Amino acid sequence: MKYVLIMIVLIAVLVTGCACNQTAETVSDGQFLLDTWCSITLYGTNDPSILAEAFDLCEEYEALFSITIEGSDVWRINNAGGMPVTVSPQTAELIRSGLDFGVISGGLFDVTIGRVSRLWDFSGNASVPSGDLLSAAISTVDHRQVTIDGNTVRLYNHGAWIDLGGIAKGFIADRLADHLRDHGVSGAVIDLGGDIAVVGEKPDGSPWRIGVRRPYGGQNDLIGVIETRSASVVTSGIYERQFEENGVLYHHILHPWTGMPVDTDIISATVIADSAVAGDALSTIALLAGSEGASALLNQAPGFVGALLILRNGELLQIGDISFQPINGD
Repeated sequence: MKYVLIMIVLIAVLVTGCACNQTAETVSDGQFLLDTWCSITLYGTNDPSILAEAFDLCEEYEALFSITIEGSDVWRINNAGGMPVTVSPQTAELIRSGLDFGVISGGLFDVTIGRVSRLWDFSGNASVPSGDLLSAAISTVDHRQVTIDGNTVRLYNHGAWIDLGGIAKGFIADRLADHLRDHGVSGAVIDLGGDIAVVGEKPDGSPWRIGVRRPYGGQNDLIGVIETRSASVVTSGIYERQFEENGVLYHHILHPWTGMPVDTDIISATVIADSAVAGDALSTIALLAGSEGASALLNQAPGFVGALLILRNGELLQIGDISFQPINGD
């Protein structure tokens, strides 16, 4: 089965995705937040207040991490003219994580890609930026220009912008999982637009089964299933946001060194990791590195468990410890 330019969408098999779906033992809800559809399902409880608090947290974190919301921590850093900015502990922690993954990836993952990413618009009015604009934006990308002292962040290149979009959803998923554990939730599935974090076990004690859905297929049209316990499953793919111009398809995974959509032999990377923030970063790094470089980078990364890569030639490549069961011979 060929998977040329297909998309991989992670779905939790037990998640219904409907808003405020409740039974005696479960409660679930979904909202459009973080520029995506977010759903949370809790098992062993029917208390909707826990869900409401979790979605409130999503909004609070978005107000801190957004590159576009005026007054956010990231906005203040980007508009500080190179001066130090005191931010929330959560923002400082997230930026630290981003800088760590910049080092791990040799600069393939770079949180100072903001000037580049803001040149591309995948919201419906998309067009390819001019070469001059891209060259100027690329010159500002360098994660080594960021320092953190406690909760004070300084972006020394005042022409640069930080963009945490590559890891923010993963970080938020992790914090929501912590929130649910703190409230005594024994089992949950958090899905922030494909960034999936699971808490505990299913009510029967068995592992969670996360379906990998066949692109453009129906809800139950899966290419396989991943089994996991408390961990995260995150996918990045070149299909998620894209547009066509002059017969060429452009997608949203941008290479920080060229400013253009990345072009490797990987079209989708699904990463199982100890944390969703690690899965978020590592799935992007895999796409940027290509299959030959991905294995070495992933295996040395803290928190990495396993990965499923879909290559342009249709091959499914497994790395590390992953329990993947293909369906229908895929």
